[in-house]
Amino acid sequence: MARTVIVGDVHGCTGELEELLEQVRFVAGKDRLVFVGDLVVRGPDPHGTLAVARRLKALSVRGNHEEKLLGWRRRHKPLGPDHERVAHVLSEGEWRMLEEMPLWLDLPEHKLRIVHAGVVPGVPIERVPADALLKMRTLDGRGRWSDEADAGELWGGSYQGPPHIVFGHYARPEPQLHPWATGLDTACVYGGRLTAMVLDEGQQVPRGDGVRTLLRSVPALRRYYGGKGSPLSR
Repeated sequence: MARTVIVGDVHGCTGELEELLEQVRFVAGKDRLVFVGDLVVRGPDPHGTLAVARRLKALSVRGNHEEKLLGWRRRHKPLGPDHERVAHVLSEGEWRMLEEMPLWLDLPEHKLRIVHAGVVPGVPIERVPADALLKMRTLDGRGRWSDEADAGELWGGSYQGPPHIVFGHYARPEPQLHPWATGLDTACVYGGRLTAMVLDEGQQVPRGDGVRTLLRSVPALRRYYGGKGSPLSR
């Protein structure tokens, strides 16, 4: 039976990605690989991560870091040093990979939707602002989305599916487990772990704590980015 393996934010941590795929016994040409975005920037090996994605014919939604790079390429938006280092070494083929990443991806056989950061509860996906899909973390008391961690409650606690949402962006020591949403960014690039959700063919995400049985992770080989302000130092 073919499986779907959904991987959290890689950020160029190719060694950890390869170890995770080995741990879950990923079968090339049979299993399907999907990313929640932020494949590149901050970590050590953007070329390697994109090469794995290309070789395994992976799908990926666009993350805020890919969007930032594309903004520089399309509209000459200024970049900080981390993004600039990547922007100047990407090949044309790698740029095409970034450009082809959609803002969301539906996997109807699993009754789930993948976005990078989040969705606004009660708002049709087509009407959610692109910035929210790419950056949101929380909702304030009036339901307005924010990228700030302390602006309100985690959006996943208010979201009522279906579909189940699988997302990344908000790096935390442990996965976010909500009734209708699962966050897979466990801060690998900051020295945490790289986490994946592994679904058998046609399998749906169980409600409640049962989702833990679908998750696999490997520790980061080292901390590549961040110091005092990193998610693992809070």
